[in-house]
Amino acid sequence: MLGSLKLSHVVAGAVAVLVGYTGSVAIIFQAIETSGASQAQANSWMLALGLGMGLTSLALSLIYRMPILTAWSTPGAALLAVSLTDVALSDAIGAFLFCAALLILTGVTGWFAALSRLIPDALANAMLAGLLFPFGLAAFSAFQSETALVAAMAVTYVAGRRLFSRYTIPAVLAVGILWGLGDGSFAGAGPLDLSVAQPVFVMPSFSLPVLIGIGLPLYIVTMSSQNMPGVVTLKAAGYTPPVSASLVVTGLASLLLAPFGGFAFNLAAITAAIGCGPEADENPNTRYLAGVMTGVFYIIVGLGGATVISLFLIAPKALVATVAGLALLSTISNSLSAALQEPQGRDAALITFMVTVSGVGFFGIGAAFWALLVGIVVNHLISPPAAQAPPPQETPAPARP
Repeated sequence: MLGSLKLSHVVAGAVAVLVGYTGSVAIIFQAIETSGASQAQANSWMLALGLGMGLTSLALSLIYRMPILTAWSTPGAALLAVSLTDVALSDAIGAFLFCAALLILTGVTGWFAALSRLIPDALANAMLAGLLFPFGLAAFSAFQSETALVAAMAVTYVAGRRLFSRYTIPAVLAVGILWGLGDGSFAGAGPLDLSVAQPVFVMPSFSLPVLIGIGLPLYIVTMSSQNMPGVVTLKAAGYTPPVSASLVVTGLASLLLAPFGGFAFNLAAITAAIGCGPEADENPNTRYLAGVMTGVFYIIVGLGGATVISLFLIAPKALVATVAGLALLSTISNSLSAALQEPQGRDAALITFMVTVSGVGFFGIGAAFWALLVGIVVNHLISPPAAQAPPPQETPAPARP
């Protein structure tokens, strides 16, 4: 294996980790803050997430000889950031374990295709857009309090989308840090914590409202917005991904690391495209080494989880909010577009989106679950079942892609 290792594999692995962290670590940090975790527990979250991504990427890439990259569930983190308020950390860990069990069950039973049809794509995308909407809004709200900083980051974002789209968010983060250092926003901050992160175990507890309101939506957004695009990314690169095995492996990693903060792992999509592309290796048969190197780098960065957390603790809140919001703009846009694309289900999708954004909750169960439930009911009432719809005669309906 080492004889086939190329510099391009190392570079692709390093870039994938850089993009993965800078693109969404701010959202992870906000989820940790909302959970009320202590400093030691926050460090443990980053350790568990780094080790989980690293070990699963390493194992799947080596076993199946494909560049199978995994990631933490970014939309899942966004869900946690808005749902963990007033939720006991032990109950949150219980919800993580519940999600992990569902992932494993999906992989073992091979129900991936069936579950993908159970919840209409439009509703899943509408719920995801609703969950991420507050993050996008926060990036623009921060403009009033930190005008110069946010403006500099926004200009970098626009320029990056035009000139260097793959590195837009890392560039935005770099400009934000440099600007903050220049205007004294980091003044008075303590020294960075350069110690190796230590695991902190949290005994899980199980609350039915939390399992339904957080655990179930966490599973749904992880499957619909992470695993499904991850499978598509690998297929587009010419690979036949081991879907069931990947779900079992990432589910087991989630189950083992959940008590330490590893809330959910899944197939990667954006970073997977880096490892699957010809830039990583012209030979598809040895491209899996890019996945191996990605795993190695994830493990190294995970061990430095305390440093990652301390960086975000001393950073201006406007910087963190802007990075998170801008990083999610394209996901919000794509989700809304997919949710409202089909006229037949547009009303149900819009209602799902609005209920999610409203933040309403009943019986201790959060808005994401109710939004999906209301959306499914409305979709069923408004859109007639296929069996009752008149068969196409003169003008057949176009096939869905």
